Amino acid sequence: MTFMELARNRYSERHFDSRPIEDEKLQMILEAGRIAPTACNYQPQHIYVLKSPAALEKACITKASLYSCPLALLVCYDSKTVWKNPGDRCYELYNAGEQDASIVAASMMFEAEEQGIHSLWIRGFDSRTVMDTFDLPANHIPVMMLALGYPGEDSHPAHLHSKRKSLDETVTVL
Repeated sequence: MTFMELARNRYSERHFDSRPIEDEKLQMILEAGRIAPTACNYQPQHIYVLKSPAALEKACITKASLYSCPLALLVCYDSKTVWKNPGDRCYELYNAGEQDASIVAASMMFEAEEQGIHSLWIRGFDSRTVMDTFDLPANHIPVMMLALGYPGEDSHPAHLHSKRKSLDETVTVL
């Protein structure tokens, strides 16, 4: 499968099968995140693998709907090691943590798809609640969770999945 086919076919899964994800496949997914590009290669990401029933239950306490996935990745960035743009007049306010964590998460999401594992990008939670629930270090800032699992029997893309705007509507050449 080419990358374009992979990108076109991937959709947000909300009907996971209960089968566990094999450790070899999980390692490939995590490796895709490890080698993802980050600002100035500072690599501020920190990934928490939510695998045990207790960890997955804790995620649900935070109001993050995991749709009964067998495994989720909590993607954070370390505010102590994140790159800040010294040329930006908002230097003290802006850092690359969210963009770095998002690039890492996207890389893992596409590797999961390559492995036949579906995913769901989750951001409907309060970061402080997640930090408190999982007793994260104060410098590990949650960006998103990536629910992972094999597709269930009722698996299907959302009805608007294939509807895309044209490049003319989304791109301006200057």
